[in-house]
Amino acid sequence: MIFEWIQRIDRGLATAERGLVIALTAAIAGIMMVQVVMRYFFSAPIFWAEEISVQLLVFATLFGLSLLVQQGQLVSIDFLPRALPERARLASMVVLGGVMLALLVFVAWLGWDWVNRPDVRMELGATTQLPRWYNFSVLPLAFALMAWHQFAAIVRDLRALGGAPA
Repeated sequence: MIFEWIQRIDRGLATAERGLVIALTAAIAGIMMVQVVMRYFFSAPIFWAEEISVQLLVFATLFGLSLLVQQGQLVSIDFLPRALPERARLASMVVLGGVMLALLVFVAWLGWDWVNRPDVRMELGATTQLPRWYNFSVLPLAFALMAWHQFAAIVRDLRALGGAPA
């Protein structure tokens, strides 16, 4: 029951992230196409287009990384785990997954700590003059989502290690 609940949330988050990455990528393409037309055909560039596009690119990258964690597609050196018997491989995946989970939680915590610093809260965007902490908040949010996906993967590996069907 709890296993299915965790996996359902994991899949739901991944679906939302996938839609968000698609929307962010479309927004980048749209903004940059309008920027090209405005700059080269009307000699009136959009002053905020590059700043917003870079921010959207960072957002898409971070949420895309979270999707890679969910799908288990991060680059890894896996020749040793593949050489191990199934139970040893699963046990090593649980241990390594735990290390990865601890790292992701730590980076998310550092990110929240950084975003909440007074000097960071006062920063404004160069062209938009919007508070930059809104943009910076994406870092700890994305790492928290990566941590959830990693937790769900550990639960899957533990279930498979225990002999239950994954």
